[in-house]
Amino acid sequence: MSLNVAITGLHAADNPAPGLGVIRCLHHPKKWDGKIIGLAYDVLDTGIYDEGLLDHAYLIPYPNTGSKAFLERLQYIHQQEQIDVIIPTLDSELTVFQKIAPELKSLGIATFIPPKHITDRISKSQLAEFCESENIPYPETIVIKDPGELKAAVKKIGFPLMIKGVYYEAYTCKSMEDVHQYFELLRLKWGLPMILQKKLDSEEFDVCCVSDKNGDLLGAVPIRKTRLTDKGKAWAAVTLKNEQLMELSRRILKKLKWSGPCEVEILKDKKTGEYNLIEINPRFPAWIYLSTGADQNLPKMVIELAMDKTVSPMAPAKSGICFVRHATDLVCPMDYIENLTMLGELHYKSSE
Repeated sequence: MSLNVAITGLHAADNPAPGLGVIRCLHHPKKWDGKIIGLAYDVLDTGIYDEGLLDHAYLIPYPNTGSKAFLERLQYIHQQEQIDVIIPTLDSELTVFQKIAPELKSLGIATFIPPKHITDRISKSQLAEFCESENIPYPETIVIKDPGELKAAVKKIGFPLMIKGVYYEAYTCKSMEDVHQYFELLRLKWGLPMILQKKLDSEEFDVCCVSDKNGDLLGAVPIRKTRLTDKGKAWAAVTLKNEQLMELSRRILKKLKWSGPCEVEILKDKKTGEYNLIEINPRFPAWIYLSTGADQNLPKMVIELAMDKTVSPMAPAKSGICFVRHATDLVCPMDYIENLTMLGELHYKSSE
Protein backbone atom coordinates (compact mmCIF):
# COMPACT_ATOMS: atom_id res chain seq x y z
CA MET A 1 0.00 0.00 0.00
CA SER A 2 1.41 3.38 -0.98
CA LEU A 3 -0.05 5.40 1.89
CA ASN A 4 1.13 8.36 3.91
CA VAL A 5 0.97 7.50 7.60
CA ALA A 6 1.39 9.89 10.54
CA ILE A 7 2.41 8.51 13.92
CA THR A 8 2.69 10.05 17.38
CA GLY A 9 4.71 8.98 20.42
CA LEU A 10 8.31 9.49 19.26
CA HIS A 11 10.09 9.84 22.59
CA ALA A 12 12.28 6.94 23.71
CA ALA A 13 13.65 7.11 27.24
CA ASP A 14 13.35 4.86 30.29
CA ASN A 15 9.59 4.88 29.67
CA PRO A 16 9.58 4.74 25.85
CA ALA A 17 6.57 5.68 23.76
CA PRO A 18 5.28 3.16 21.19
CA GLY A 19 5.63 5.33 18.07
CA LEU A 20 9.13 4.18 17.11
CA GLY A 21 8.16 0.52 17.37
CA VAL A 22 5.10 1.14 15.19
CA ILE A 23 7.26 2.87 12.56
CA ARG A 24 9.75 0.00 12.54
CA CYS A 25 6.86 -2.41 12.00
CA LEU A 26 5.73 -0.42 8.96
CA HIS A 27 9.26 -0.55 7.52
CA HIS A 28 9.42 -4.33 8.05
CA PRO A 29 10.52 -6.26 6.02
CA LYS A 30 11.31 -3.44 3.58
CA LYS A 31 10.94 0.33 3.60
CA TRP A 32 7.34 1.58 3.71
CA ASP A 33 5.95 2.48 0.28
CA GLY A 34 4.68 5.94 1.17
CA LYS A 35 5.62 8.77 3.52
CA ILE A 36 6.10 8.27 7.27
CA ILE A 37 5.30 11.49 9.10
CA GLY A 38 6.32 11.85 12.74
CA LEU A 39 4.10 13.97 14.99
CA ALA A 40 6.14 15.17 17.96
CA TYR A 41 5.26 17.17 21.06
CA ASP A 42 8.80 18.32 21.81
CA VAL A 43 11.94 19.19 19.87
CA LEU A 44 13.81 16.58 21.93
CA ASP A 45 11.43 13.71 21.25
CA THR A 46 14.36 11.45 20.52
CA GLY A 47 12.88 9.31 17.76
CA ILE A 48 12.80 12.30 15.42
CA TYR A 49 16.54 11.91 14.97
CA ASP A 50 16.68 8.14 14.37
CA GLU A 51 17.99 8.30 10.82
CA GLY A 52 15.91 6.56 8.16
CA LEU A 53 12.69 6.11 10.16
CA LEU A 54 10.89 9.29 9.10
CA ASP A 55 10.39 11.24 5.91
CA HIS A 56 9.04 14.31 7.72
CA ALA A 57 8.57 15.45 11.32
CA TYR A 58 6.19 18.11 12.64
CA LEU A 59 5.64 19.54 16.08
CA ILE A 60 2.02 19.41 17.27
CA PRO A 61 0.41 21.08 20.30
CA TYR A 62 -0.12 19.11 23.49
CA PRO A 63 -3.62 17.61 23.70
CA ASN A 64 -4.49 19.73 26.74
CA THR A 65 -4.28 22.88 24.59
CA GLY A 66 -7.70 21.93 23.21
CA SER A 67 -9.06 20.11 20.20
CA LYS A 68 -9.35 23.28 18.05
CA ALA A 69 -5.62 24.04 18.06
CA PHE A 70 -4.83 20.34 17.69
CA LEU A 71 -7.09 19.96 14.65
CA GLU A 72 -5.85 23.16 13.01
CA ARG A 73 -2.27 21.94 13.23
CA LEU A 74 -3.17 18.56 11.73
CA GLN A 75 -5.05 20.33 8.92
CA TYR A 76 -1.89 22.30 8.09
CA ILE A 77 0.26 19.14 8.09
CA HIS A 78 -2.32 17.36 5.92
CA GLN A 79 -2.15 20.20 3.38
CA GLN A 80 1.61 19.68 3.16
CA GLU A 81 1.78 15.87 3.19
CA GLN A 82 -1.66 14.44 2.31
CA ILE A 83 -1.99 12.13 5.31
CA ASP A 84 -3.99 8.94 4.66
CA VAL A 85 -3.90 7.39 8.16
CA ILE A 86 -2.98 8.57 11.66
CA ILE A 87 -1.97 6.08 14.36
CA PRO A 88 -2.10 7.66 17.84
CA THR A 89 0.12 5.80 20.31
CA LEU A 90 -0.30 7.68 23.62
CA ASP A 91 -3.05 7.27 26.22
CA SER A 92 -3.11 11.00 27.01
CA GLU A 93 -3.92 12.05 23.43
CA LEU A 94 -6.63 9.52 22.68
CA THR A 95 -9.52 11.67 23.93
CA VAL A 96 -8.70 14.50 21.55
CA PHE A 97 -8.33 12.10 18.60
CA GLN A 98 -11.72 10.58 19.45
CA LYS A 99 -13.23 14.06 19.50
CA ILE A 100 -11.82 15.17 16.15
CA ALA A 101 -12.16 11.82 14.34
CA PRO A 102 -15.22 12.98 12.31
CA GLU A 103 -13.36 16.10 11.12
CA LEU A 104 -10.30 14.02 10.23
CA LYS A 105 -12.49 11.62 8.27
CA SER A 106 -14.02 14.51 6.32
CA LEU A 107 -10.47 15.54 5.36
CA GLY A 108 -9.73 12.03 4.12
CA ILE A 109 -7.62 11.06 7.15
CA ALA A 110 -8.50 7.63 8.55
CA THR A 111 -8.06 6.36 12.11
CA PHE A 112 -8.98 3.06 13.74
CA ILE A 113 -9.54 3.70 17.43
CA PRO A 114 -12.30 2.71 19.86
CA PRO A 115 -15.00 5.28 20.74
CA LYS A 116 -14.81 7.20 24.02
CA HIS A 117 -17.65 5.37 25.77
CA ILE A 118 -15.65 2.15 25.42
CA THR A 119 -12.26 3.53 26.50
CA ASP A 120 -13.95 5.16 29.49
CA ARG A 121 -14.94 1.69 30.71
CA ILE A 122 -11.32 0.53 30.85
CA SER A 123 -9.72 3.70 32.22
CA LYS A 124 -7.62 3.00 35.29
CA SER A 125 -10.26 4.60 37.50
CA GLN A 126 -13.10 2.49 36.00
CA LEU A 127 -11.47 -0.86 35.20
CA ALA A 128 -12.31 -2.52 38.53
CA GLU A 129 -15.99 -1.73 37.98
CA PHE A 130 -15.84 -3.29 34.49
CA CYS A 131 -14.15 -6.42 35.87
CA GLU A 132 -16.73 -6.71 38.62
CA SER A 133 -19.65 -6.39 36.22
CA GLU A 134 -18.22 -8.95 33.76
CA ASN A 135 -16.91 -11.43 36.36
CA ILE A 136 -13.28 -10.97 35.28
CA PRO A 137 -10.68 -11.66 38.00
CA TYR A 138 -8.62 -8.64 39.13
CA PRO A 139 -6.54 -7.68 42.20
CA GLU A 140 -8.22 -5.72 44.98
CA THR A 141 -8.35 -2.12 43.79
CA ILE A 142 -9.35 1.22 45.32
CA VAL A 143 -9.64 4.49 43.38
CA ILE A 144 -8.44 7.52 45.36
CA LYS A 145 -10.31 10.71 44.44
CA ASP A 146 -9.31 12.73 47.51
CA PRO A 147 -6.07 12.64 49.59
CA GLY A 148 -8.19 12.12 52.70
CA GLU A 149 -9.14 8.65 51.42
CA LEU A 150 -5.55 7.46 51.23
CA LYS A 151 -4.91 6.19 54.77
CA ALA A 152 -8.09 4.08 54.98
CA ALA A 153 -7.47 2.63 51.50
CA VAL A 154 -3.93 1.58 52.39
CA LYS A 155 -5.17 -0.05 55.61
CA LYS A 156 -7.82 -2.00 53.66
CA ILE A 157 -5.47 -3.28 50.92
CA GLY A 158 -2.36 -3.81 53.02
CA PHE A 159 1.27 -4.02 51.95
CA PRO A 160 2.78 -4.58 49.49
CA LEU A 161 0.64 -2.56 47.09
CA MET A 162 0.91 -0.73 43.78
CA ILE A 163 0.16 2.96 43.39
CA LYS A 164 -0.69 4.07 39.84
CA GLY A 165 -1.10 7.40 38.08
CA VAL A 166 -4.30 7.97 36.14
CA TYR A 167 -2.39 7.88 32.81
CA TYR A 168 1.12 6.52 33.39
CA GLU A 169 3.55 5.18 35.96
CA ALA A 170 3.17 2.64 38.72
CA TYR A 171 5.27 2.06 41.83
CA THR A 172 5.53 -0.68 44.44
CA CYS A 173 4.96 0.50 48.01
CA LYS A 174 6.10 -1.50 51.04
CA SER A 175 5.48 1.17 53.67
CA MET A 176 3.40 4.27 54.36
CA GLU A 177 6.48 6.34 53.65
CA ASP A 178 6.60 4.86 50.13
CA VAL A 179 2.90 5.60 49.68
CA HIS A 180 3.27 9.28 50.61
CA GLN A 181 6.37 9.70 48.44
CA TYR A 182 4.85 8.22 45.29
CA PHE A 183 1.41 9.69 45.91
CA GLU A 184 2.87 13.21 45.85
CA LEU A 185 5.05 12.42 42.83
CA LEU A 186 2.11 11.10 40.81
CA ARG A 187 -0.33 13.76 42.03
CA LEU A 188 1.97 16.55 40.87
CA LYS A 189 2.57 14.83 37.53
CA TRP A 190 -0.87 13.44 36.62
CA GLY A 191 -3.30 14.70 39.25
CA LEU A 192 -6.19 12.70 40.70
CA PRO A 193 -7.77 10.17 40.70
CA MET A 194 -5.06 7.68 41.62
CA ILE A 195 -5.25 3.91 41.93
CA LEU A 196 -4.15 1.66 44.77
CA GLN A 197 -3.96 -2.04 43.94
CA LYS A 198 -2.95 -5.15 45.87
CA LYS A 199 0.43 -6.40 44.67
CA LEU A 200 0.23 -10.10 43.92
CA ASP A 201 3.08 -12.58 44.02
CA SER A 202 2.74 -13.29 40.35
CA GLU A 203 4.10 -13.77 36.86
CA GLU A 204 3.47 -10.83 34.55
CA PHE A 205 2.15 -11.18 31.00
CA ASP A 206 1.10 -8.79 28.25
CA VAL A 207 -0.98 -9.47 25.17
CA CYS A 208 -0.90 -6.96 22.31
CA CYS A 209 -4.22 -7.30 20.49
CA VAL A 210 -6.03 -5.92 17.47
CA SER A 211 -9.75 -6.46 17.09
CA ASP A 212 -12.33 -5.36 14.54
CA LYS A 213 -15.38 -3.12 14.96
CA ASN A 214 -17.34 -5.97 16.55
CA GLY A 215 -14.67 -6.75 19.13
CA ASP A 216 -13.55 -9.95 17.36
CA LEU A 217 -9.86 -10.66 17.87
CA LEU A 218 -7.88 -10.59 14.62
CA GLY A 219 -4.31 -10.71 15.85
CA ALA A 220 -2.55 -11.06 19.20
CA VAL A 221 1.00 -11.44 20.49
CA PRO A 222 1.29 -12.71 24.09
CA ILE A 223 4.55 -12.18 26.00
CA ARG A 224 6.03 -12.97 29.39
CA LYS A 225 8.09 -10.11 30.77
CA THR A 226 11.58 -11.22 31.78
CA ARG A 227 13.08 -7.90 32.85
CA LEU A 228 11.35 -4.73 34.09
CA THR A 229 12.35 -1.12 34.67
CA ASP A 230 11.70 0.59 38.02
CA LYS A 231 8.46 1.86 36.45
CA GLY A 232 7.34 -1.69 35.69
CA LYS A 233 7.93 -1.42 31.92
CA ALA A 234 9.15 -4.41 29.93
CA TRP A 235 12.86 -4.18 29.08
CA ALA A 236 13.07 -7.78 27.93
CA ALA A 237 10.40 -10.35 27.10
CA VAL A 238 9.65 -13.55 25.19
CA THR A 239 6.60 -14.53 23.14
CA LEU A 240 4.72 -17.65 24.19
CA LYS A 241 1.75 -19.85 23.43
CA ASN A 242 -0.82 -19.76 26.22
CA GLU A 243 -4.44 -20.47 25.42
CA GLN A 244 -5.66 -19.18 28.79
CA LEU A 245 -4.12 -15.77 28.10
CA MET A 246 -5.60 -15.74 24.61
CA GLU A 247 -9.06 -16.80 25.76
CA LEU A 248 -9.17 -14.19 28.53
CA SER A 249 -8.05 -11.46 26.10
CA ARG A 250 -10.58 -12.60 23.49
CA ARG A 251 -13.37 -12.57 26.08
CA ILE A 252 -12.46 -9.11 27.40
CA LEU A 253 -12.34 -7.46 23.97
CA LYS A 254 -15.61 -9.07 22.89
CA LYS A 255 -17.33 -7.86 26.06
CA LEU A 256 -16.10 -4.34 25.34
CA LYS A 257 -16.72 -4.51 21.57
CA TRP A 258 -13.22 -3.08 21.31
CA SER A 259 -11.99 -1.80 17.95
CA GLY A 260 -8.32 -1.19 17.21
CA PRO A 261 -5.09 -1.95 19.04
CA CYS A 262 -4.62 -2.41 22.77
CA GLU A 263 -2.30 -3.94 25.33
CA VAL A 264 -3.90 -6.28 27.86
CA GLU A 265 -1.84 -6.64 31.06
CA ILE A 266 -2.44 -9.82 33.06
CA LEU A 267 -0.94 -11.28 36.24
CA LYS A 268 -0.91 -14.98 37.08
CA ASP A 269 -1.18 -15.43 40.85
CA LYS A 270 1.53 -17.91 41.87
CA LYS A 271 -0.54 -19.14 44.83
CA THR A 272 -3.85 -19.75 43.06
CA GLY A 273 -2.83 -20.01 39.39
CA GLU A 274 -5.60 -17.50 38.58
CA TYR A 275 -5.12 -14.95 35.78
CA ASN A 276 -5.96 -11.39 36.89
CA LEU A 277 -6.53 -8.44 34.56
CA ILE A 278 -4.69 -5.35 35.83
CA GLU A 279 -4.76 -2.90 32.90
CA ILE A 280 -5.90 -2.37 29.32
CA ASN A 281 -3.85 0.25 27.53
CA PRO A 282 -5.77 1.66 24.52
CA ARG A 283 -2.83 1.65 22.09
CA PHE A 284 0.14 -0.36 20.95
CA PRO A 285 2.80 -1.15 23.58
CA ALA A 286 6.36 0.16 23.28
CA TRP A 287 7.55 -3.40 22.52
CA ILE A 288 5.31 -3.68 19.43
CA TYR A 289 8.26 -4.28 17.07
CA LEU A 290 8.51 -7.75 18.62
CA SER A 291 5.29 -8.58 16.76
CA THR A 292 7.20 -8.72 13.46
CA GLY A 293 9.41 -11.52 14.81
CA ALA A 294 6.26 -13.39 15.87
CA ASP A 295 4.88 -13.16 12.29
CA GLN A 296 2.11 -10.72 13.28
CA ASN A 297 2.67 -7.23 11.93
CA LEU A 298 -0.17 -5.66 13.90
CA PRO A 299 0.42 -1.98 12.91
CA LYS A 300 0.05 -2.91 9.24
CA MET A 301 -3.19 -4.69 10.14
CA VAL A 302 -4.51 -1.52 11.82
CA ILE A 303 -3.78 0.49 8.68
CA GLU A 304 -5.77 -2.02 6.60
CA LEU A 305 -8.67 -1.77 9.07
CA ALA A 306 -8.50 2.05 9.00
CA MET A 307 -8.76 1.90 5.21
CA ASP A 308 -11.87 -0.35 5.47
CA LYS A 309 -10.07 -3.38 4.05
CA THR A 310 -11.40 -6.87 4.76
CA VAL A 311 -9.02 -8.40 7.29
CA SER A 312 -8.91 -12.07 8.25
CA PRO A 313 -7.71 -13.35 11.64
CA MET A 314 -3.99 -14.14 11.75
CA ALA A 315 -2.47 -17.50 12.59
CA PRO A 316 -1.23 -17.78 16.20
CA ALA A 317 1.89 -15.76 16.98
CA LYS A 318 5.21 -17.61 16.87
CA SER A 319 6.47 -18.49 20.36
CA GLY A 320 10.03 -18.29 21.69
CA ILE A 321 10.85 -14.92 20.09
CA CYS A 322 12.70 -12.55 22.43
CA PHE A 323 13.36 -8.85 22.61
CA VAL A 324 15.87 -6.91 24.68
CA ARG A 325 15.75 -3.12 24.70
CA HIS A 326 18.91 -1.02 24.73
CA ALA A 327 19.79 2.66 24.69
CA THR A 328 21.77 4.27 21.89
CA ASP A 329 23.09 7.73 21.10
CA LEU A 330 21.64 9.52 18.07
CA VAL A 331 23.77 12.03 16.20
CA CYS A 332 22.31 14.76 13.97
CA PRO A 333 23.19 18.19 12.55
CA MET A 334 22.28 21.17 14.72
CA ASP A 335 20.07 22.56 11.94
CA TYR A 336 17.63 19.65 12.46
CA ILE A 337 16.87 20.96 15.94
CA GLU A 338 16.93 24.58 14.74
CA ASN A 339 14.40 23.85 11.98
CA LEU A 340 12.04 22.15 14.41
CA THR A 341 12.43 24.91 16.98
CA MET A 342 11.93 27.80 14.55
CA LEU A 343 9.60 26.30 11.93
CA GLY A 344 7.96 23.41 13.79
CA GLU A 345 8.85 20.98 11.00
CA LEU A 346 11.72 18.99 9.60
CA HIS A 347 12.05 17.45 6.13
CA TYR A 348 14.72 14.85 5.51
CA LYS A 349 16.78 15.15 2.36
CA SER A 350 16.19 11.50 1.50
CA SER A 351 12.47 12.30 0.98
CA GLU A 352 13.01 15.09 -1.54
